[in-house]
Amino acid sequence: MADFDGREELIQVARWDYDGEGIDEAMLPGDPWTAITGWIEAARERSLVADDVPEPDALSVATADAQGQPHVRTVLMRYLTPHGPGFYTNLNSLKGRDLAANPRIAAALTWPPMFRAIRFTGSAEELARDVVAEYFRSRPYGSRIGAWASAQSEPLERRAVLDERTEHYAHRWPDRGEPGDVPLPDFWGGYLIRCDEVELWAGRHSRQHDRLVYVRTAPGTLADHDAWRIERRQP
Repeated sequence: MADFDGREELIQVARWDYDGEGIDEAMLPGDPWTAITGWIEAARERSLVADDVPEPDALSVATADAQGQPHVRTVLMRYLTPHGPGFYTNLNSLKGRDLAANPRIAAALTWPPMFRAIRFTGSAEELARDVVAEYFRSRPYGSRIGAWASAQSEPLERRAVLDERTEHYAHRWPDRGEPGDVPLPDFWGGYLIRCDEVELWAGRHSRQHDRLVYVRTAPGTLADHDAWRIERRQP
């Protein structure tokens, strides 16, 4: 392999300065729950009035397998309580296999037009089956059929195979307009992120961003003031 000098076929990246309002300690509540829900609500509200935050609940999730190889992908945050954020997935997917071997996890909500991001770091814990079942019944019919049709993360010879599997399960469980039309697969579930840290990032001019981190100091939920301290970190 030829030596790489860092200049070959270099694609220039446009530079732009961040124009966020930033954050300081005086602006933050003592618990991460209030801060998290406030920022998420602001992002959701913006998505309704502007076209620059089209999916405010898009959550980038990073896992690592038993050998330490990291993997990252974007899912939708469909679970959020004071115990932590969460998401649903095929438990046999790559992320599911990673978490079975190594439950450590990191995730981030990012809203570039708002110059804001929230980072979660902690451990993944499977959601209870009754919680999963309730959410699964609330999904559109096509999404419930899709959960059966897709062996998530596995190789697919051609698109037609997925279409055939989708048609097979739609014929097996036709849409009668009822939440129980499609049974919950035993391989489909969800994960809660038990957070050890929650970081709020706010962009500022000249890359002098604000990073304020809630660091766990005791057991408790995201809403427990006494379980957290706030730490400023350099950008």
